Amino acid sequence: MFYSFIDSWRKSFPAPSEHIENRKENYVFNKLFACFYLRAEEAHEESSKGDVRPQKIVVGGGSGFVGQEVSRLLRKSGYEVIILSRNSGEHRLTWERLRNDGLPDGTKAVINLAGQNVLDPLRRWSPEFKELCRSSRIESTKSLAFAIRQAPASSKPSVFVSVSGVGFYAPDPVNKYDEGGARGSDWLADLASEWENAAQECGQGVRTVILRPGVVLGRNGGMIPQIYLPFFLGLGGRMGGGGQPMPWIHVKDLSGLIKHAVENEKMEGVYNAVAPQLITNQQFVDAFAGALSRPAFIPLPEFVWNFVFGEERATMITKGQWVVPQRTLASGFKYKYPTIQEAAAEFSSFPYVDCDLQ
Repeated sequence: MFYSFIDSWRKSFPAPSEHIENRKENYVFNKLFACFYLRAEEAHEESSKGDVRPQKIVVGGGSGFVGQEVSRLLRKSGYEVIILSRNSGEHRLTWERLRNDGLPDGTKAVINLAGQNVLDPLRRWSPEFKELCRSSRIESTKSLAFAIRQAPASSKPSVFVSVSGVGFYAPDPVNKYDEGGARGSDWLADLASEWENAAQECGQGVRTVILRPGVVLGRNGGMIPQIYLPFFLGLGGRMGGGGQPMPWIHVKDLSGLIKHAVENEKMEGVYNAVAPQLITNQQFVDAFAGALSRPAFIPLPEFVWNFVFGEERATMITKGQWVVPQRTLASGFKYKYPTIQEAAAEFSSFPYVDCDLQ
């Protein structure tokens, strides 16, 4: 009721003009009411259902960059999203309560996006931090798999969607990997393999879908906010040599693919969650700088990345793989941003207003 009132009040104002000179006012207007508008939309969907209870989807890591996009998309599609969190609250479930009480009745699907950010620039690449990156992924996945395995019929989900990463494959400047590609032998490959194995422990009768995302691009999180200012000021450039492959996906396509995996009963097994366009790091830089209408000729050499992140971790940036979404395309998934030019046009705009919140 409160959010519906706020939305009605918002609509009583004349919408700002779309002329170029009024874009700043339009941006402020949209940002001011964006969160109320989305919540009012969700409240309207809930009230319009009457006595029909929406299907529940439990999301681990739902408060993160990708998790927020996924949760918003699922809510707009009519699902009741329950976020696994350390803290209790409305539409939230603590990990402790999950262990004690199991999944809620009426759970249709479970999605796991939980995990410590490996490329956290504020954390030193120490054995303790490596173990945190590992345990935050493996233990959360095992907890969810156990809850699914122990769930009675009333709360048994039909599908478990878990992510790992293209780090499963060895860095290679020549060969292309589809979903059947061989795993690598470094720390990232070992982590991805252990992560995926943990997701396979759901028991019979539950579809397991494993997505291997590339670099997730979007304005609200991940890499783009960290590099936006230098690129906006014309101080950007290639990262490392620039010729390394850069498997990538727009965050809205990743969230769309997760929803697609939940709803497409034919999907099972591993899918590469990358865009169909294969690019190098230099091509990404050119597209991003081009969308901003800025030059980009100040590179950050490989030794700088090795110094900041440690050589083992820096390979996620300075090395890469050619990854092909063969099974993803065969599943019928349609990309919203299939090229880096289209993706860069979306996340480079200034001021930025999320197209899903307009």
